[in-house]
Amino acid sequence: MLHPSYSDLMKVVNSEVEEGDSPVVTSRYSIVMATAKRARQIIAGDEPLVEGKEGKPLSIAVEELDEGKIKILNDDEEEE
Repeated sequence: MLHPSYSDLMKVVNSEVEEGDSPVVTSRYSIVMATAKRARQIIAGDEPLVEGKEGKPLSIAVEELDEGKIKILNDDEEEE
């Protein structure tokens, strides 16, 4: 079982969304794509953003997302 859960990760990602705005993440797919992209960055040589975390790149990426160290951008933010 994945810990933290998808719903926990979605809450973390959407925690900065103001009331009335649409959430950044609305599906598990978005979480999977974001963590996979970050894991590929770690494999390519990027330093992990969490201290003392060793292990598989995907586990590190999930931990980074859970701690709010990485941010998922919606389509509007990516274009800016």
